[in-house]
Amino acid sequence: MTDDELRHVANEVRKGVIVGTHAAKSGHPGGSLSAADILTYLYFEEMNVNPKDPGWDKRDRFVLSKGHAAPALYSALALRGFFPVEELETLRHIGSRLQGHPNMLDTPGVDMTTGSLGQGVSAAVGMALASKHWDEGWRTYCLLGDGEIEEGQVWEAAMFAGNHQLDNLVVVVDHNGLQIDGTIEEVNSAMPIADKFAAFGFHVIELADGNDMTQIREAFGAARKVTGKPVAIVAETVKGKGVSFMEGQVDWHGKGPDDGQFEQAMAELSREA
Repeated sequence: MTDDELRHVANEVRKGVIVGTHAAKSGHPGGSLSAADILTYLYFEEMNVNPKDPGWDKRDRFVLSKGHAAPALYSALALRGFFPVEELETLRHIGSRLQGHPNMLDTPGVDMTTGSLGQGVSAAVGMALASKHWDEGWRTYCLLGDGEIEEGQVWEAAMFAGNHQLDNLVVVVDHNGLQIDGTIEEVNSAMPIADKFAAFGFHVIELADGNDMTQIREAFGAARKVTGKPVAIVAETVKGKGVSFMEGQVDWHGKGPDDGQFEQAMAELSREA
């Protein structure tokens, strides 16, 4: 797909986030919207997956370590064809396959159950190691939040990945600068992020604009050329990207839009299309 086509898909992913969180009257739109472009590139360009066979053993794996951004993952999966787009309206409903955090036992296309912050990246490291051990050739991708990397287990996983030269692993940090209680600086800054991953043996790629599809394409292209090291892509993003009243607002970390806000958000995203 071209960058313009991918931008259009990312806009549709954002609409799905708004639809889901509005229907649920809860959820996490801010960090879902910031990650929409990266998830779009992964599922529509980068990763080798088969929506008709979600459990295909040769597929690339993806772990949403920041599991609260499930609305964006669900939206990307639905648009990619893993399940009907109409199911996005069942987000967080009783009996739905789309719960507040991803569940690999219920949702087609979800490779790992996540939600306890810091733990998903350990699972991703294990997947990458398994692919190496069995000489399978598939790659593993993992999306972390910049608030999430305050968790110590993240760095244990990073140490292992670097030590074992897992060059089939790509970790992406959605660096939007905000977490549930405020800015990452106010809560427990993990800066400098790039230097930390480099110290653990990662090849680091920094994106000045992690919501720009051209930069995202260049970053993943460069990651594929790296050998002997895992890759960390540190992407500067905007929390709430694409919806004016959500952009850069920590209040939109964890709540759904009301009817009026839903209409405004969908109107803005429709204009972008």
